[in-house]
Amino acid sequence: MAERRLDTPREQGRTWRPALDPDAVGRGAEAFARFMGTGRFLLYMTAFIIVWVILNVVGLVGRWDPYPFILLNLCFSVQASYAAPLILLAQNRQDDRDRVALEQDRQQAERSLADTEFLAREMAALRIALSEVATRDFVRSELRALLEDLTEREPETGPAAAADDARATPQA
Repeated sequence: MAERRLDTPREQGRTWRPALDPDAVGRGAEAFARFMGTGRFLLYMTAFIIVWVILNVVGLVGRWDPYPFILLNLCFSVQASYAAPLILLAQNRQDDRDRVALEQDRQQAERSLADTEFLAREMAALRIALSEVATRDFVRSELRALLEDLTEREPETGPAAAADDARATPQA
């Protein structure tokens, strides 16, 4: 056997370990918890218990579990010992999903609030800008005032005065 040197990394040896996807275990736990919470599971479990009790009371196949039904209680204990951690695992995964969804909802609400505040500021700026813009009524009132000023300065303006002005001007 060759001597191992300390200055070179060791090659990865093949070790037998089952490759288990943690998400697969979680998905299985969720499916199990989902199934245990249905009426179908209760119906199946009730039918199983009735068949178990009838077979052991009547003794058609032999009484492998006499009246106190110790083996049946052991089966229930094993089922409960596996069901509780699997249900807790499923609840933890659901809590993690809820936490992520809550964080995404919070971020969306922050973005919506920021957008709303931005739009409110833009609307305020538009209102300020529009208050400085001349409106139709303002322009009409200014034009009327100018017309009144012009009529006060030149009382004889009109078609007759324009014709007189045209005659008085020599043509070349």
